[in-house]
Formats: sequence, C-alpha cells, structure tokens
Amino acid sequence: MKNKVVVITGASSGIGEALARVFSSKGARLVIGARRKERLEELASELATEVVCVSTDVSIEEDCKHLIDTAVERFGQIDVLINNAGISMRALFNDLELDVLKNVMDVNFWGTVYCTKYALPYIVKTKGSIVGVISIAGYVGLPGRTGYAASKFAVRGFLDSVRIENMHHGVHVLVAAPGFTSSEIRTKALVEDGSTQGETPRNESKMMSSETCANHILKAVVKRKRSIILTFVEGKFTVFLSKVFPSLLDRLTFNHMAKEPNSPFSK
Repeated sequence: MKNKVVVITGASSGIGEALARVFSSKGARLVIGARRKERLEELASELATEVVCVSTDVSIEEDCKHLIDTAVERFGQIDVLINNAGISMRALFNDLELDVLKNVMDVNFWGTVYCTKYALPYIVKTKGSIVGVISIAGYVGLPGRTGYAASKFAVRGFLDSVRIENMHHGVHVLVAAPGFTSSEIRTKALVEDGSTQGETPRNESKMMSSETCANHILKAVVKRKRSIILTFVEGKFTVFLSKVFPSLLDRLTFNHMAKEPNSPFSK
C-alpha cells in the first residue's frame, strides 16, 4: 500500500476511521470523505501520511464526484476506493415512513454507485480495487432492518456485477461483510419517523472492533479477495444456514432480534 492513493467514504468514525488509520500505517496516501469535516481534520492530524479531507454527503451525486475529482487533482490517480459510508434503521416496515427507507438507500446504495461511477475510469488505469463494506444483512434479511438489508443486498449485487463487467480490465472488486461491529452506526440508526435512535440496543463491548474489521479488509485488498465474511457465528455460520436451512434461520433470526432491548417486534 505504500504511496497508493486510497479514497475512503464515511471516514469520520467507526470502520471508516479505522480503515484510514490502518491504510495510513502502511504508507498509503488518503482522501477521506464524510459529512463531519472537522472530525476528518482531527483524524488527519493524527496520521503520518499525506491526507486530504473532503466534506462529502454520499447521497449527493455532486459531492461524490467532487470527492473523486479532488483525489485525482491532488494525486493524479486512484488505487483503492472504499465505499464505507452507511446508515442503519430500526423499525417495522409497517410502521416506517418511506422517506426513512429512501434515505438509507440514498446513502448506502446510491453513495456506492455514485463514487464507483466516477472512480472506475481511474481504477481501470491502475488496475486497482473497489471495496464495498456491506453487512451480514447483505446476505440475510433482518427483521426491523428492511431498508438496511435491502440496501446492503443491492450493494452486493451491484458490485458483483461491476466485477464481472471488468474482469478483463484487471479491476479488483471486494465485498466485505462484517458481522456486528462496534461503531456509531446503531446510535445513529433511524427509527420509524426518521429521527435517530440515540442508544445502541446491543452490548458494543462484545462485538468485533472497528480496528479488527479494518485489518481484515486491508489484508483482503492486498490479497485481492472477492469477498470476506467476518465473525463466525453471526457471520459465516449465518450465511451457511441461509443456504442450507433457510426456514430454520428465519426463526432463529426472528428470535434473536426480538431479544434486543425495546425491540420493535416480539413473538
């Protein structure tokens, strides 16, 4: 990664921040985007390599274009694009205002589409990498997270298609699916009326850390893997069950999610 140019969205906290730290530690030059530019600048001041901070709302196409244009203007190339920016939601679909679902899709899916669209010509030139950070919810539908799961399934399908389209151009596409990871995503999750949840319904201390997740993604980029599924029980085993015992997994998933504090549904 030394002197590679890496663009990371959603870099102001959580997995995105951890990705910036780990790629910087390997000598990469960074272009980091998020809505909270002050957080990006704080992060940049702590990193040893060259970092460019760009205020970016990935739900806005022009912001994504500006992010990519800034990277090319500053460094002349892009070697890795990591589509990490994302938001979650927690509500029953029956109670959900549709603007909430649209908001989640705009950030998680369209943000990935916009950034990939504008970065792809430069990735082709460098035979670089496009990364999408999804979730186990991109493999298994989660009750109470209809919009979130839909967006992550969509990102997986989109990037799998991009991989095949560019298989003869030397482009590497990685879809990374962490299990539950400690970050701000649950406190910032949207509820049925579009307001933020404010508190996480889960014990964050028992989850995989953002740093561990970022290190796995770095290794997968270096090895040019097509996909990674992180954590065993909530990750690999869950995806396995979805293929061989889908009805059983539906029941297990419902029961597991219903146990969350203040769950929007119950038996």
